[in-house]
Amino acid sequence: MKKVGIILGSASDIAAAEKAAAQLGELGIPFETHIYSAHRTPDEAREFALTAREKGFGAIICAAGMAAHLAGAVAANTTLPVIGIPLKGGMMDGLDALLSTVQMPSGIPVATVAINGAANAALLAAEIIAVTDAAIAERLAALREKQREKVLAASREAEEKLRGEAD
Repeated sequence: MKKVGIILGSASDIAAAEKAAAQLGELGIPFETHIYSAHRTPDEAREFALTAREKGFGAIICAAGMAAHLAGAVAANTTLPVIGIPLKGGMMDGLDALLSTVQMPSGIPVATVAINGAANAALLAAEIIAVTDAAIAERLAALREKQREKVLAASREAEEKLRGEAD
């Protein structure tokens, strides 16, 4: 089974990545988490990206705030799918990170999720891996069914609680 890399720009990003780790864990997808800064540890970030495929990774998630160059720096050094999570914070409250992550130059794509969208980043990584892994595809389908059942149960509860009676 392919694994997912979760790369954080700094230690302060750990809390933001917990939802990605939890989602991958729920789906039974192995992952590794590292802290590599695009600016402070560029050699380590590059080395991870260059060797990720041969180490069994199927997708890489990068979480960074403010200038958010991490996902682009990683994507420049691998042909694996890279998913960027722009993180909330700074003077622009995450908008700067969103724009930095989504505006990659032609030829170096980075899939981008919502600000602090770690759970969706993990689900997207799982969907990428599920293209060639039937077991992960089945787990994703089961998760979708579980989500569907939860919404329908909430609907039934709301219908009961907010029942309108005609006069």
